[in-house]
Amino acid sequence: MAFAVQIAKGIFDLVRDDLALVEQEIAAQSCVAIEPVAEIASYLREGGGKRLRPALLLLASGAAGYRGESAVRLGAVVEMIHSATLVHDDVIDGAQTRRGRPSTNARWGNHMSVLAGDWLYMQSFEMALRERDFAILDILIELTQNMVEGELLQLTLLGRMDLTEADATELAYRKTACLFSGCARLGAVLGRQPKVVEEALAEYGRNAGLAFQLVDDLLDFTASPEQLGKPVLNDLKEGKVTLPLIFALQNGAPNGDHANGSQSATGARKLVAKVLEERGFSSVRPEEITNLVQETGALARASELAREYVSRAKACLEELPDTEYRRALLAVPDFILDRTN
Repeated sequence: MAFAVQIAKGIFDLVRDDLALVEQEIAAQSCVAIEPVAEIASYLREGGGKRLRPALLLLASGAAGYRGESAVRLGAVVEMIHSATLVHDDVIDGAQTRRGRPSTNARWGNHMSVLAGDWLYMQSFEMALRERDFAILDILIELTQNMVEGELLQLTLLGRMDLTEADATELAYRKTACLFSGCARLGAVLGRQPKVVEEALAEYGRNAGLAFQLVDDLLDFTASPEQLGKPVLNDLKEGKVTLPLIFALQNGAPNGDHANGSQSATGARKLVAKVLEERGFSSVRPEEITNLVQETGALARASELAREYVSRAKACLEELPDTEYRRALLAVPDFILDRTN
């Protein structure tokens, strides 16, 4: 944990002043909304969060040779898009908490929350239009479409145990990594970098985002509710079979050691199927699922894959000159890998 804090301090110190301006921009947008949208927008802003996406955009922009008002504005844009997706996700999932506080739907209801999420989307694009740059709009439109399609795809996959690693990776890209990729690509566009650098930064963001989602999936099995700000094993209760569980179902437990609480592949599938059927832990204890992913080596396998994404992300930065911004970008994947919430 201390290592993650140390990394985060180095990363965010570099763009701290610009992130403060991003916060001011987000607050200003909340002020122009009608009530109760303004109240919901302020509630979301006060809920905190790492602001990793605007920080990534600011760092990529600095590494590409640009610092200025456009990076700040677009940092606010990507954070507002991110907030909109969280609001809609919570409505769809029926989530009651977000970052340790009542979710917007728990506090204001589904109808109001959906409309507030819609407003955040529209306001973010209105802000982006001020750049008068079709390349920027193309990136934002594509990533937003991907994120909406990811949510639709996830709904079609709920409750299914036949998912593959490729299925999980596509879903992780659409729901999470495409926004990371877009943030890094926007930095290159602001810096007027050649296409090869733009693509390299986009691929950097993609791999960092896939690592981020995979760590999220792992934390659902390993973290405490206090660390997560929401219940643990929440994904499975919502019908989502994530990559660690996919690996566990593929592997079965070593030797099918029932005497020591391990499960055969068939037994593992029955356990997971029961939780999915009940949408909770009525007949199956949560420890049985956490033991399953541990004993099958699924957690270790997923952790190794996250480290592989981190290595791939770092390798994408070879095209950039050695600056403090590039060094910070190199540190971001390590921060993602080492985080505990």
